[in-house]
Amino acid sequence: MANLNIRIDNNLKRDSEMVFDQLGISLSAGITMYLKQVVRTNGIPFELKADPFYSAENQSRLMIAKERMERTSGAIHELIEDVDD
Repeated sequence: MANLNIRIDNNLKRDSEMVFDQLGISLSAGITMYLKQVVRTNGIPFELKADPFYSAENQSRLMIAKERMERTSGAIHELIEDVDD
């Protein structure tokens, strides 16, 4: 049996242990399950996606709304309205 030593944030460890405890398994068993899924799927066993807030399209829309607000002395809530209006 091999040992795996990793460094993780204290809060992440605590929160993970609480979830695994609710599932009736240990942190070690949960990580083992994850690694088995990595092997089974030959990759990360869940979809990895970037936060859409930072997409080029969204950033462009936000800049247009910001410029429109600055140009018209608009209220802050106008930043979240559709720029196509």
